[in-house]
Amino acid sequence: MLDNSVAELNKDKEYNSENHTLFIEEVSEKKVLADKEKKLYSFEPKYKIYRIYIERFFERKRGLHTVFNQLRQASPNDYIEFRINSGGGIISEGQQFYNLLQEKFHEKSVAYLDNRGYSMGALLFCMANKRIIYPHSDFMFHNYFGGAIGKGNEVKARVKHSSKTIEKFFKELIVDKGFLKKKEFKQMLVGQDFWMDAKELCKRKIATHVVVNGEGITAKEYLKRLKK
Repeated sequence: MLDNSVAELNKDKEYNSENHTLFIEEVSEKKVLADKEKKLYSFEPKYKIYRIYIERFFERKRGLHTVFNQLRQASPNDYIEFRINSGGGIISEGQQFYNLLQEKFHEKSVAYLDNRGYSMGALLFCMANKRIIYPHSDFMFHNYFGGAIGKGNEVKARVKHSSKTIEKFFKELIVDKGFLKKKEFKQMLVGQDFWMDAKELCKRKIATHVVVNGEGITAKEYLKRLKK
């Protein structure tokens, strides 16, 4: 969770696409006490928080170009924060976000499951380094839905290629990170849906933190509290 409680937020800029909204907050340079005894201070450089509210992945207009263009102007000190309340949508659009994270926000991403993340919404949540949920957050993995039109040989070739590339993408986000076992992943590919509540998200380490009564705690601590 990004702590900007002591930072001065100077500006708040907004950019809209058809289904997503991006806010940019500029955080001023701040003085930090580095050594209390020697009274030494250091300075944290100014940076930006790119906070984007995610809905359906189904952009049909050019507004998303503006959002991505702003995100690609991020500096090495900047962070991205996803606020996800999404039932899913087009995979290729989600892959654009993934490419952006790799390019501009590697190891500098936070995602909040606020409140549902299904399908592509679930995958976007899995992309972030820090993944924060709430006690009533809702989550679901399932296989993709698609189709192809054309001559018989073209349809076969496209379906074969799409299945191979999409399954590889899914595996990288779901299996390689340990969120589903290989056996479960195979079950998903043949049609099984995996629905998860807050407890299950913490047990599988899909969630790293939980916000409870205004307090951000680790997933491990949340599971301990549930046992009491």
